[in-house]
Amino acid sequence: MKTILILLACLLITGTFYSQNNNTTKKMTQSNFETITLGGGCYWCVEAVYENLKGVKSVVSGFSGGKTLNPSYEEVCSGTTGHAEVVQITFDKNVTTLDEIFKVFFTVHDPTTLNRQGGDRGTQYRSVIFYNNEEQKQEAQSIIAELKNAKVYDNPIVTTLEPFTKFYKAEDYHQNYYANNKNQPYCQMVIQPKLEKFEKVFKDKLKSKK
Repeated sequence: MKTILILLACLLITGTFYSQNNNTTKKMTQSNFETITLGGGCYWCVEAVYENLKGVKSVVSGFSGGKTLNPSYEEVCSGTTGHAEVVQITFDKNVTTLDEIFKVFFTVHDPTTLNRQGGDRGTQYRSVIFYNNEEQKQEAQSIIAELKNAKVYDNPIVTTLEPFTKFYKAEDYHQNYYANNKNQPYCQMVIQPKLEKFEKVFKDKLKSKK
């Protein structure tokens, strides 16, 4: 009987250790990921780019920065909700960095046009970084300062930095829009050139084609 009790105790201890060790592994894995929310014009364009960046786990199109609860695409397009079209990007910090995420952002959209990207006009198309913490805010401020000092753009950068509060996922048909609608005129004339520019500049950072 004593032997059986000892064996049971060993099994319980081993099981507890495995469970704790497994939970620690999960926490370590989860801690490798970071999320940032960016608005750079039409979210179809920005989404298509980041879906191809190595280290990016997920890209979700949606809305942030407004006052209306659970806004629809049509409401945001009216320009009355205060929301911006954004993408929420989750990335593996062991593969890519926040600095690289920002460099892609400032490469594939024009941060000098106020409330406009190309033919898309309105506050919903503003250039904006929604930061989750002070570190993200400081990194955003740093890269903007570098771009200004290097005089990369002829006009002033108007990208705003706003604290992240709420993200509303856009309707399902907006997700993976470019991948599902490559033959549409907007995709070919607006998104494709942005994607080609990204692939040329960041050719060493692209996900492997399946």
